[in-house]
Formats: sequence, C-alpha cells, structure tokens
Amino acid sequence: MRKSSHSNPLPYEASQALRRLGANLKTARLRRNETLEAIASRIGVHRTTLSQVERGDPTVTASTYAAALWAYGLTDQIAEVGAPDKDAVGKAFEASGARTRARTSTEGLSSDF
Repeated sequence: MRKSSHSNPLPYEASQALRRLGANLKTARLRRNETLEAIASRIGVHRTTLSQVERGDPTVTASTYAAALWAYGLTDQIAEVGAPDKDAVGKAFEASGARTRARTSTEGLSSDF
C-alpha cells in the first residue's frame, strides 16, 4: 500500500477510490445536464462542497457523498460498498475457521474489582 505524497491522511488506494467516486458523480451530473448549483441546492450543501465531492476530497463527510448519490438515484449502490458477499479475503478467513470471534483474549484478566 502506497501513501500519497500529500498531507492526505488516507492510504493512496483509498484516496484514489474517492477520486473515482467523485469523477463518477460528476459524470452522473453532467449526463443529467444538471448544474453544480442545482444539485448542491437539492442536497443542502454549497456548490463549493459539491465541487469538492466531485474531486474526491476526503474532508467532505460521507453523508454528503451519500446525498449526492441520492440526488442521482444511485442510493442502491451504497449498500454494495463493503458487501460481505464481495469480501473475498474475509470469506477466506471465515472458511479457514482460524477465528470464530472478533473479541480480544481475556486471559490473565481478573474480574475481581
């Protein structure tokens, strides 16, 4: 995993994914022949904020990205993000039986208070 050379705290791959999402949202807006102002007004943000979304700015809240998806009728795609059936690594761990609980070990800890 590479890190961005900027002061962005996100891993490089996460930053790139946000940029792709932003570009996708911009394409959706342009295909619908909508202005930044119109969509921003519809979702209750300033046009500058929507412009940041379209650039994939990681400082914009996830709810603003979700609202933009809503404005284009794409909210069904939100539920697919991180979908367990698409998590090949997680499914492999689960199938291996290597771990049955996500709890840390309590060995050595006393419940005497």
